[in-house]
Amino acid sequence: MTKHGHACVRLERDGATLVIDPGGFSEPDAAVGADAIAVTHEHPDHFDLDRLRAAVRARPGVEIYTHAGIAAQLDELRDLGARVHAVAHGDTPRIAGFDAHVYGERHAVIHPDIPVITNIGFRIDTSAGGVFHPGDALTVPEDPVTTLLVPVQAPWSKVSEVIDYLRRVAPRTALAIHDGLLNEDGAGIYARVLKMTVADVDYTRLLPGEQHDL
Repeated sequence: MTKHGHACVRLERDGATLVIDPGGFSEPDAAVGADAIAVTHEHPDHFDLDRLRAAVRARPGVEIYTHAGIAAQLDELRDLGARVHAVAHGDTPRIAGFDAHVYGERHAVIHPDIPVITNIGFRIDTSAGGVFHPGDALTVPEDPVTTLLVPVQAPWSKVSEVIDYLRRVAPRTALAIHDGLLNEDGAGIYARVLKMTVADVDYTRLLPGEQHDL
């Protein structure tokens, strides 16, 4: 797995590549070269049409997996050759050679005055166990999660909720995502708090471009 900016990750196995959430805080070419792209929800830090266009132009026929609301907005990408698949909670698509399971339905509440949108997470099977990207929600999958891509900081969360989420999912490893609004001082504080309160989870923050074996 390669970490890209903010909430975007690239998973590679046996020559196939899956990119999750190439949004506006990730690199412009974050999804270029992908065989498939998964998008959790419509907020621009997770879903960016320019990055998707770049991916489709680089590889016509790229597959895009997302919920129905976003899928309905992607006719332009279909015209460019993308194959768009609408998925929902409970679906088990095979994405770029990875067995996946879709979990979750709603974005975390930001404020009662702000409408709650659709958000899905993707659990990806790897040889070392399940990797879960929850998008912007604290969804707990029914299946075990070995590596949790944990949203460490967001307008909709506080650190106590992140701690409780890690304890509920109980992964072996937690890799930080949704960290694009943190400076290095803030990231260090989060790391110290999480390592102190969830000591049985191996928490790591990768910088963009750094890799982790799953």
